[in-house]
Amino acid sequence: MSSETEICNRALQKLGAGRITSLTQDSANARSCNVAYEPIRDAELRAHPWSFSVKRVQLAALATAPTFYFDNQFQLPSDFLRLLPRDRFDNLADLDWTIEGRNLLTDDAAPLDVRYVAKITDPNTMDALFREALSSKIAYELCEEITQSNTKKEAARTDYIMVIREARRINAIEKTAEYLPEDEWLTARA
Repeated sequence: MSSETEICNRALQKLGAGRITSLTQDSANARSCNVAYEPIRDAELRAHPWSFSVKRVQLAALATAPTFYFDNQFQLPSDFLRLLPRDRFDNLADLDWTIEGRNLLTDDAAPLDVRYVAKITDPNTMDALFREALSSKIAYELCEEITQSNTKKEAARTDYIMVIREARRINAIEKTAEYLPEDEWLTARA
């Protein structure tokens, strides 16, 4: 079983700093981890479509249409962090939509199929390499505050880059290959 405290203790270990018993403990290290953990976790989740954090939903249109330009608006899920293409052939740039506040505005009709990166708060549902990358990022972000060492901060940065690269590589391998649909122009020439 993994926990937020264990992830932070791994970060502190990377810095050679003392362990904590909880994020609410009355110590400088715990206070630093408590402030940093959630925003860093959410930023790391949002930065990449991690397999464990991708969800699919169908959204119902809100009763009130947008004031102008779009025909429909849909309330985004409460755990929404980032919109993803609906399938491997979708290109978000080709879709006519925008996100305003917690609503997605579009001309598409309901129900709207949405794939998104969700805010995952339970460390036990996170991939082990993501947890390691998260601890490396926390170590990097807290390094100066905890160690007052630029040398250790540079080492923490290097560690983070190596771990996040490996985590993303493994995450990509575990997905199905994306095949492009046949192009009509190319098949007509065959």
